[in-house]
Amino acid sequence: MKEKKGIHELYGELGEKASQVIWGNDPLDSSLSRRGFLSRNALTAMGAVLGGSVVFGDRFPAGLIPAALAQTPEPFTIEGKDGLIVLNDRPVNAEAHPHLLDDSITPAENLFVRNNGHPPAVDAIDPKTWTLEIGGPGVEKPTTFTIQELKEEFENITRQILIECGGNGRSEFSPPASGNQWTVGAVGCPKWTGVRMRDVLKACGVNDKAVYTAYYGKDTHLSGDSTKDPISRGVPIAKALDEDSMIAWAMNDADIPWMNGHPLRLITGGYPASTSGKWVYKLLVRDQVHDGAKMTGTSYRIPKYPVAPGTEVPEEDMIVIEAMPVKSLLTFPRSGIETPVGEDFSCRGQAWAGELKVKEVHTSIDFGSTWQKAKLEDAPNRFAWQRWSQEGINFPKVGYYEIWAKATDEKGVSQPMILPGWNPKGYLNNACHRIAVQAV
Repeated sequence: MKEKKGIHELYGELGEKASQVIWGNDPLDSSLSRRGFLSRNALTAMGAVLGGSVVFGDRFPAGLIPAALAQTPEPFTIEGKDGLIVLNDRPVNAEAHPHLLDDSITPAENLFVRNNGHPPAVDAIDPKTWTLEIGGPGVEKPTTFTIQELKEEFENITRQILIECGGNGRSEFSPPASGNQWTVGAVGCPKWTGVRMRDVLKACGVNDKAVYTAYYGKDTHLSGDSTKDPISRGVPIAKALDEDSMIAWAMNDADIPWMNGHPLRLITGGYPASTSGKWVYKLLVRDQVHDGAKMTGTSYRIPKYPVAPGTEVPEEDMIVIEAMPVKSLLTFPRSGIETPVGEDFSCRGQAWAGELKVKEVHTSIDFGSTWQKAKLEDAPNRFAWQRWSQEGINFPKVGYYEIWAKATDEKGVSQPMILPGWNPKGYLNNACHRIAVQAV
């Protein structure tokens, strides 16, 4: 009798086909029903991947990963990240509860984890022998550096720089957008130590051909195909040469955690975290916009123009995301607490605005009908978040309330109160964050 294969063996065999079915881009049938659910042919293909028919499959949203493919059968934890919410482990992705982001400097254990493939085996990483290759048509002198050479040959800098997944907040989009269903916790603002990317690139002779960078990491494709990169993105050369774009080897005065890119990663503040490559071993300067994995199609792209929810947008009408939008987060207290009527109540949180500064933060307890200005602190340096606080809140009578937070950047652009414009991959949700409070 032929042994039945496990779900993850099937996934490994079907690889890219399984991914195509899950994300609703099956080349055989990419159509969706009007409700945004998977088509009949896509359901049949998914059943083949899962090893049986999908009961109630006509109700399965096109943007979600089947749980059987998102998780392994065994209990799963991320070492050193016990407080995070694990979204899935194929690949490993986890976010923080908002209250875990209350620190000015995000602790390592509370920094989100975002992977596109499998991280390199931790016991295969040796910082002493790790190298970074700089090359491509945009430099005159291709060079390979060890981490020790980077430390010795260039000025070492430390910066507190926020990183945020471009899909942070994706779970609120309707119809559902494909990808990890992040709520608000795919963000953090640790302290990074390394060297300026600018210094290293200039030492290799950046020339007039330089247009875009392209990073390559040691993570591997989920399908097991060693010829494929799970992700290979980059930034315009001007961003790479920004004085605060970094090649980093330390976080919060310690080694970068394994899941966050140890022993070497890039940090490009204000841009989606996908541009801050992890486990980086090669950085090319290209003479064109990079076209690596997750640089084309709908990946990290939004429509050039507003579209109705569920619209299929042609690839030529999508543009690459660069600077992230203004945003804020309530980090204290936790949502759902009780407080006595008539007593002064306080809250606080973080605010950031991509490459800009935050000018103001306001809070509301009446669903945005009126707003009160909060106290806002300066950032310790560019690309770090700014702490804000609000004191003297008074709930007038017993009942349910929500505290809403709204940040405004230095150009006068504020967060929307509700979900901003829909896009196919659910990027850039910067709607006001809110918590629940019960006055008793």
